Amino acid sequence: MRFTKLNYCQYLLISQINYTLTNLAEHLEQISHDKINRYLKNEKLTPRLLWDNVKEIIEVSENAYLVFDNTGC
Repeated sequence: MRFTKLNYCQYLLISQINYTLTNLAEHLEQISHDKINRYLKNEKLTPRLLWDNVKEIIEVSENAYLVFDNTGC
């Protein structure tokens, strides 16, 4: 099985608490943590790509926050 941008974006969209590569790998039978890590190091995933994939489902609210954390990068 090949790991793709679509796999990673879908994971980010459905994960509500744990965004770690270890957690992702635990949910994909044929994909290892190392394979995902190598993919993310070599692939350019821009904020625009993420935004294009989620902007239609964002619900605007004065009481809401949108937080981006790239400390793991």
